[in-house]
Amino acid sequence: MKKIGVLTSGGDAPGMNAVVRAVVRKAIYHDVEVYGIYGGYAGLVSGNIQQLNLGSVGDIIHRGGTMLLSARLPEFKEEEVQLQAVEQLKKAGIEGLVVIGGDGSYRGAKALTAHGIPCIGVPGTIDNDISGTQFTIGFDTALNTVIDAIDKIRDTATSHERTFIIEVMGRDAGDLALWAGLAGGAETIIIPEENYDIHEICDRLKKGQERGKKHSIIIVAEGVASGTEIGKQIKEIGGMDTRVSILGHIQRGGSPSAYDRVLASRLGARAVELLLENRGGRAVGILNNVVVDSDITKVLAESHIIDLDLLRLSKQLSI
Repeated sequence: MKKIGVLTSGGDAPGMNAVVRAVVRKAIYHDVEVYGIYGGYAGLVSGNIQQLNLGSVGDIIHRGGTMLLSARLPEFKEEEVQLQAVEQLKKAGIEGLVVIGGDGSYRGAKALTAHGIPCIGVPGTIDNDISGTQFTIGFDTALNTVIDAIDKIRDTATSHERTFIIEVMGRDAGDLALWAGLAGGAETIIIPEENYDIHEICDRLKKGQERGKKHSIIIVAEGVASGTEIGKQIKEIGGMDTRVSILGHIQRGGSPSAYDRVLASRLGARAVELLLENRGGRAVGILNNVVVDSDITKVLAESHIIDLDLLRLSKQLSI
């Protein structure tokens, strides 16, 4: 290949810029031209394509968000729209594409590969909900953002002797809530992958109060319930005063952690290598600190598996 493209799609995640940088510099190292598609699949369909050089990706490894911008395009599910994208790629002479994003982005990459444009998926999402990799780019940074918020909220919870409920992102996956809850010393973690009993939660809170516990932290994943609703239930059933903090999009922003920068660099570089090997329809990932690649169809078909041992450990440590 002599020309490849790169785009970011779906929700932004810290480390996406580091992937773009790795793709551009790895490709240029191998004398391959790189073109950035601005605005995700919507930008691809409209032809918002510009060539990138070494200077284009200078001083971006530390920046959150995505320099290529991002947008959602539900219409990309339609074959007619996909073919418009293929025409734009052919018009620019682009022979392969690196797609950075989550499962929706991967579906687009799979479709373009079927239409003759080899694509490689790179997992960029704070949700950590992609199969074929232990960690997605952006998860570690978002996790540390949540932990920082928990630490600050705990100070107020202690001062006022209250139960605080913190709602975190993650879409339908509980990884962010689970890891943040364990690392932040939360008394209760509520995630989509495990049923919860609000009466049991209230009993635990009461037992804690009886032994002199001054405060409690409850982490709720947005995919299972709203923090506001959990707070209402605890007040109605347990009669306890609660406060709710919904962290929202603060979790997506900020400078990527060192881990995310290294992971992004490794996966971005491997994505380019796969294109140069003319191996489209693949998705890169990290397993036991080894960079791997899997069939993108298989990745989309399999469900991400959460480590419930961490939830059990959290319950044991929060007695």
